Order: sequence, then C-alpha cells, then structure tokens
Amino acid sequence: MSLQLRVAQASELEEILDYEQKKLKESFPDENERTFQAWHARWRKESLEHYLPSGWCFLARDSAQETSFSSEGLLIGYFLAQPMLFLDGQTQSLWVEHVQYSSLQARDELCELAYRIAREKHLQRVYFPNTKVILNAISSFKPEEWGTQALVVKTTKA
Repeated sequence: MSLQLRVAQASELEEILDYEQKKLKESFPDENERTFQAWHARWRKESLEHYLPSGWCFLARDSAQETSFSSEGLLIGYFLAQPMLFLDGQTQSLWVEHVQYSSLQARDELCELAYRIAREKHLQRVYFPNTKVILNAISSFKPEEWGTQALVVKTTKA
C-alpha cells in the first residue's frame, strides 16, 4: 500500500459521505438502523460542511488504487479536526472530532499526523476521541483521559 496524506478539501464531502456509508453498511446491515446511526454520526453532512473548509482535516489515500471519485487513489481514512482556543486552561489546542480508517496503517499515520501538526503549529494539546482503537494508535504519546469522551496528549512540556 502506498499511503498518501494530505489536507482534505470541501469538494471531497460526497466522497467522504460515500466512504462512511460503506463503512456503516459493514457494521449495520439493517437499512433503518444505518439511517438512525447516520443521524447521530460525527461525520454527518453538516459536520463535514463545518470541518472540511477549515484546513485542519486530512485524508489518507492508497495511491495504488484509483477510484471513480479521485485519480489520487482510494480513500482509506481521514480525520476531522479544528483548533480550539482557551480550552481547559490552554491557549491553543487541536480538537480531533472524528477519525475513520480502513487500515491500521492509515489510523496510525493519521493520528501521528494530528500530533505532529499540533507540535509544528505550537499548539499545546491534542484531544482525540476516547476509543480503544485510538488509544492503541496514540499510546506512545502518553495520552490521558479527559472526561469520558476524550483523550488528551500534551504537545509541549508545559
């Protein structure tokens, strides 16, 4: 697999929705249940419309596989994020709202990218969704629980 990471564009909204619908179909064979889950998903259309233009969301593509959506390769993961000012006593943090992936390599590289970008931009913390699979991806960054819904990783010594 030849993984390429880059900033997500607002024009890729439909591709991301299609990707998520396919992932949802794998987990929920019943159409009614899929519809209900999509209403409450962090990737629903209005969420994507908010996050994608921000420039803080990234895609992972397998450039070895072309698709009808993109000649750059098959979408195999992405994250939605935005900078947060004055959160939990910190001046600047990165809030990662959602991470989706089709391979562990994509998951790990996307989580590492979020951490690396926060450090490069001098943000003080990164907040990730508190799930076991995300915890596995960021364990080397020494995450701490922040409430029940988020994990926090410090990106500075402060």
